[in-house]
Amino acid sequence: MNLLLLGPQGSGKGTQATRIAADYGIPHISTGDMFRAAITAGGELGRRVEPILAVGELVPDELTVELIRERLGRPDARRGFVLDGFPRNLAQAQALDRMLGEIGRDLDAVLYFDLPDAVAIERLLGRARAEGRTDDTPDVIRRRLAIYHEQTEPLAEYYRARDRLVPVHAAGTVDEVYAELQVALEQVEGRAA
Repeated sequence: MNLLLLGPQGSGKGTQATRIAADYGIPHISTGDMFRAAITAGGELGRRVEPILAVGELVPDELTVELIRERLGRPDARRGFVLDGFPRNLAQAQALDRMLGEIGRDLDAVLYFDLPDAVAIERLLGRARAEGRTDDTPDVIRRRLAIYHEQTEPLAEYYRARDRLVPVHAAGTVDEVYAELQVALEQVEGRAA
C-alpha cells in the first residue's frame, strides 16, 4: 500500500505513520527525520540542509526529490510505503507523480490530517519542551505553519481531484485518530482489491 500523509506540523502524521508502517510491514519514510539524521551525520547533505531548517524554510525541491527517489528505490519499499513530509508544494507533488509513474507505482491514498493551528502550536511547543528540539521555537512554528497554509494545504484539492484524498480528524487522541485511520485504510484496501 502506497500512502502519503498530508497535514500541518503537529498533526500527528509521524506518530500515525509509525503505527501504519508497523501494522502493514512497510517503511515510514519521513523527509524531516531523514534531514535531521543527515545533519547529525555531518555529511554534505547535512551541511546543505541545516541552515535552511534552522530558519523554518523548506529544503529545495530538487534536493528533496533526489532524497526521496533514492529512498523509494530500496528493497523495503517494494511492497509499499508511508510517505510523511513530502510533497510540500505543487511542484513536489507533480515530481512525485512523475517519479511514481517512472517506477510503475501510484498512491493508493492521501491521508489528510485536518488540525486547527492553535492545537498544532500547542502540540509543537510541548514537543519542543519534551524533546529539547531547537527547531520548534514559537517564531519558527508560526513561519512553518504559514508556509504550510500557503504551499502545502492546497495539495488537498490537488489530491481530491485525483480521488486519492481521505480526510482525517487529527485533533483527537492518538488512539482515536488511529481508529479513524484503520477504518479509512480498510476502505482503501477494499477499493484496491
